[in-house]
Amino acid sequence: MDAGIRHIQLDNEVLPMIDVSNVPELVAAADPDIFDDPIDERLLDDEDTTEEELRYEIASYGADYDVEGLVRRLRKGDVKVPEFQRGYVWPIKQASRFIESLLLGLPVPGIFLSTEPSTNKLLVIDGQQRLTTLRGFYDGIFPSPRKESSPRKEFSLVDVQDSFTGKTYVTLSEDDRRVLDNAIIHATVIKQTNPKDGGSSVYKIFERLNSSGMLLSPQEIRTAIYNGPLAEALSSLNNIASWRVLFGPVNKRMRDQELILRFFALFTDGKNYRKPIKTFLNAFMDSHRGLAGEERQALSKTFKQCTDTINDIIGSKAFKPSGSFNAALFDSIMVGMATRLKIGSINDASSLQEAFKVLLEDQEFGKWISGSTSDDEVVKKRIDRATEVLAKVS
Repeated sequence: MDAGIRHIQLDNEVLPMIDVSNVPELVAAADPDIFDDPIDERLLDDEDTTEEELRYEIASYGADYDVEGLVRRLRKGDVKVPEFQRGYVWPIKQASRFIESLLLGLPVPGIFLSTEPSTNKLLVIDGQQRLTTLRGFYDGIFPSPRKESSPRKEFSLVDVQDSFTGKTYVTLSEDDRRVLDNAIIHATVIKQTNPKDGGSSVYKIFERLNSSGMLLSPQEIRTAIYNGPLAEALSSLNNIASWRVLFGPVNKRMRDQELILRFFALFTDGKNYRKPIKTFLNAFMDSHRGLAGEERQALSKTFKQCTDTINDIIGSKAFKPSGSFNAALFDSIMVGMATRLKIGSINDASSLQEAFKVLLEDQEFGKWISGSTSDDEVVKKRIDRATEVLAKVS
């Protein structure tokens, strides 16, 4: 049991581009909070590597589900398996051996689920590969990642004992299907009772249970836990042409989507920002997961206006002053631009170019986007400075 977690058993015009290469030496030397191009896998959290001093009370109960019932719940969406771009990773042999274990009556590892407060649906925290395997076998299709043009692959068992080799769910004997249908998988279902902060413990549990092999990025975990309209909006906005030019190729670890979330959070709720930024983003995505209607349309429109304007007037290297994507420069410029666009569109391209130049030549601003970039005061100072300068753009 992790220390600090207590369990309670309960049941589109061509314009001259500004040269952003001649920036202060300080900015060019920036290290934390910068993405290389291609992207560095360092976190967006800058130096925020310390754990928050939090203690949790987790209500949990055990539940035994028969396999047939679990598959039925998966199909209905009552049990939700998080989907990542990395997707399903088990090879056919490993998946087949898992099914064989159930057919033989052997015990298999349990799964972790959490209850979504708003829907009471169950989110899979640990057990994605096992549950995806089960549904794939019952559907008759092996759930391996594939291109849309590729044919679907039948899920027939391999590298198992002779009586099961080549079998699909449909071609299993009636007795074997019954055994599989009635096989039990134990689930631990959890719900955070304290602190009442929207379920931050679920993020931490997910993070720690997925601590082996290739680590999930913070945004991958958020997308799983706080799935909904906001996550869908981030995914959709990530395809905007101007954003793709400014950022670069789609990032497989969702770093680009995390930057969009970072902009939304600081633009909407920056006055309440407190480090670490990871926790700030978790809380924002949780509280705004149901983002819909006018608010979603407004934020989406603002993001597109900002990226279109910056790409058209400043150019594709706007956020890459030293060849790398600087997240601190991005969030301050984006919030300042969004604030300026509230009063109308920009008519004088040279005015924006001059404002951008002023910021990049500002030694103090250079410090704020190159070091301790997630500190509360530094975040406030750089956003205030960018907002002040961009407010004068005509």
